[in-house]
Amino acid sequence: MSAPVNENTVNSTAIISIENIYLLIGFVVMFLVVKTLQDKQHPQKYTTALFWFLFGNVFLFGDLSIQLIGESLTYQWVGFSVIAIALLAGFGKVSMGSYHQPSEEQLESDAKRIGNKLFVPAVLIPVVTVVCTLLLSNLNIAEVYLFDQKHVTLASLTLACGVALIVAWRFTSGSPFQALSESRRLVDSIGWAAILPQMLAMLGGVFIVANTGTAIQDLVKLFISPDNRFMLVVLYCVGMALFTMIMGNAFAAFPVMTAGVALPFLIEGHSAAAAPLVAIGMYSGYCGTLMTPMAANFNIVPAALLDLKDKYQVIKVQIPTAIALLIINIFLMYGVIFND
Repeated sequence: MSAPVNENTVNSTAIISIENIYLLIGFVVMFLVVKTLQDKQHPQKYTTALFWFLFGNVFLFGDLSIQLIGESLTYQWVGFSVIAIALLAGFGKVSMGSYHQPSEEQLESDAKRIGNKLFVPAVLIPVVTVVCTLLLSNLNIAEVYLFDQKHVTLASLTLACGVALIVAWRFTSGSPFQALSESRRLVDSIGWAAILPQMLAMLGGVFIVANTGTAIQDLVKLFISPDNRFMLVVLYCVGMALFTMIMGNAFAAFPVMTAGVALPFLIEGHSAAAAPLVAIGMYSGYCGTLMTPMAANFNIVPAALLDLKDKYQVIKVQIPTAIALLIINIFLMYGVIFND
């Protein structure tokens, strides 16, 4: 019961739609808000709950707000929420609370009982996502699709997380409520950094609209000769890494640095091969990802999950590798992108 995607399917009904995914995120975040307010031993429960409420309300009430008060007021409210979130995090008003945790003996007993099966749910997430994206993306009954046709990968990832959660319940003999409660401890241990990817993605969009790439192009002309190929390559690679460190996301840095350096100077100015140029450029951005706490999902989240005492330990270990790869990328790019 699958059909090829055409221009009409992108507007079709889907069970796992982006709107339903947003609602699910909103409900989970609001659960965290309620549990935080119920925590009598939480040192900053009201400001922490407000932080997560401001974040979750956009997912839960965004569409309803547009219908009731219009887009303009909704966008203003979202902007206010972002500013308030930044202020709460900046003034240290988001903190951990108290949590029910098993004893060391219970943890050791569970570890022996579950063993390496603990990794099965984690492996299932990418496997199920890929399978659904490649093989089941067009699955539908009477034009009601399983996955949102505009966001197939994200919808597949949502289903994969659900499947992994069910398998984890089977292995651990836990419960859905226990999983949600544990998610609060993990999210609180990560703190405000958990929402950095969403905030930085919005910031990247702002930079693009503001024509930041054009501004970078004008700055390059002031300090580097357009005829100096090697320095242009160095600037593009190092700039991708540095801008990624600031943005926390190579995908946000890519359009800015490519529009400002790669496209006008290397591709148009020196007839560089576009495909290897942008591929190595993105790889250089990933070098920056390894060296910044702004890439919270890569560097801060693992430290929290592993209960490391130094939350920057992951970054410190990765820095030598990142610098070495960045240097290799510079010489690799210079050696393969030019056609003459």
